[in-house]
Amino acid sequence: MPAPLTAAAINCSLSAKGRASSTDAMIAVLAEHFAALGVTVADPIRIAAHNVKWGVTSNQGPDDDWPAIRKQILAADILIFGTPIWMGQASSVAKLVMERMDAFLSEADDRGRMPSYSKVAVAAIVGNEDGAHNVSAQIFQALNDVGWTIPAVAACYWVGEAMGSTDFKDLEHRPRKVTETAKMVAANAAHLARLLKQAPYPG
Repeated sequence: MPAPLTAAAINCSLSAKGRASSTDAMIAVLAEHFAALGVTVADPIRIAAHNVKWGVTSNQGPDDDWPAIRKQILAADILIFGTPIWMGQASSVAKLVMERMDAFLSEADDRGRMPSYSKVAVAAIVGNEDGAHNVSAQIFQALNDVGWTIPAVAACYWVGEAMGSTDFKDLEHRPRKVTETAKMVAANAAHLARLLKQAPYPG
């Protein structure tokens, strides 16, 4: 019987509240395929709806919501990192999260393993202009720097036509390639997470 796995999801949309965003919709696509593999996916955390302070430590003082979010992320085996594309880049909220994870570098154990070691990260990216490859490159380089493991085929994304006005959440039909890619992302991430859960990095 495979070891049970859990996944945490963060939505780095710029909007703090309101109706479900396209980033939520892409996270849901991945969650659907993770669930089919027996992975329990927690409700997405909308970062902008919380008081996550700017900085590079794990606790930026009173009223900082990051410590609780950090705890939820690190309690899971897999992180789904969701972000929209703005001006060809990951959102400023996504960069805020990556900067807060910089603290992992100084939180390694006596074997040099950061808190994120032996945990897997994938990306859910949406936007109405090209930039998904650039954004995934930014995210994966940053996450790998602070200890996350990136599987093969780790990003599921959708981009509309240049200067278009259609959002992913408003599409009448989900593109076949998005479904195929989500299935592959989930399968590879779950496989890798199970291997690392059974045999963590030695450090």
